[in-house]
Amino acid sequence: MTPKTILLVKPSSLGDIVHTLPALRFVKQSFPSSKIYWVANTEWSPLLEDNPDLEGVIRFPRRSFRGLKGVIRFWQWCRELGKLRADLVLDFQGLLRSALISRSAGSRVVLGLADAREGSRVFYQKIAPVTSDQHAVLRYLALASLAGAEVSGEIEFRLPQGRPIPNFELPNQFVVLHPFSRGTGKSLGEAETYQLTAALAPIAVIIVGKSDFPISFARNAASLVNLTDLEQLIWLLRKAAFVISVDSGPMHLAAAVSREILSIHFWSDPRKVGPFRPDAWIWQDNKILRKDKLPEEPPRGSISMRPRPEQIALFVRERLGEVSSKQ
Repeated sequence: MTPKTILLVKPSSLGDIVHTLPALRFVKQSFPSSKIYWVANTEWSPLLEDNPDLEGVIRFPRRSFRGLKGVIRFWQWCRELGKLRADLVLDFQGLLRSALISRSAGSRVVLGLADAREGSRVFYQKIAPVTSDQHAVLRYLALASLAGAEVSGEIEFRLPQGRPIPNFELPNQFVVLHPFSRGTGKSLGEAETYQLTAALAPIAVIIVGKSDFPISFARNAASLVNLTDLEQLIWLLRKAAFVISVDSGPMHLAAAVSREILSIHFWSDPRKVGPFRPDAWIWQDNKILRKDKLPEEPPRGSISMRPRPEQIALFVRERLGEVSSKQ
């Protein structure tokens, strides 16, 4: 029987929400008459607003649930969610909090992932067989398949078009550089950021992201660090001729909307956590390869190589020249 109401629980993070979008697309294609809702942290909800596959976005104000009073507010929020009376709930997050949210939606059927943590699996009626070696997009498609969705066909990331940045004039051609990551040892240093922008001159470079640390950049670059919201970042990524990003949430956003992208990986495995699209470019261990040309196994031992700015700049120039010659 086709469920009247379906709830997707994936509150965070930026990259994970992007990775869940293809699963949403297939669920909606398989159950076109179902009303689908998505629970997302308030700060990530702009990614989902106006998505034609969704009936609505249920904002999860996680920051207001801290401390003892926060626990009380969380249970009140869950009680309110129970009014949805969802027929089917898919927990893509796989944590105790998301499992509690899922069970609060009033459904008898809650499905989750085999690698869910914090005891959340006890809340699920069925579990999708996935492994930690799979890319997140494939893991989430397995959960959609368990729900009865047909998951073959084109992978789509339905994201908003974005919103222009006021009082900021874009160059005719520019590269977006995102050098920051929350993960230890994943970011470019201040000197590396400067050297990379200088090596790209005279190509215009726009630096984006969130950071509490100072950055340095050459004259051909401009900084929008801490100055864009999500919708403005999406708009900028769509306009860029090329995107260079370290392994991070914005990298996955760029992989979904940008024309050309190079993802820089120091120790993380790009097969599992890199851009999903096969034509994305990967820098690791002093090599630049297409995602679909990576060896099956990651390099053995510690990966300590740092990128050479001139190597990346030369590669970007060659790609921009190749793209221009085809237009």
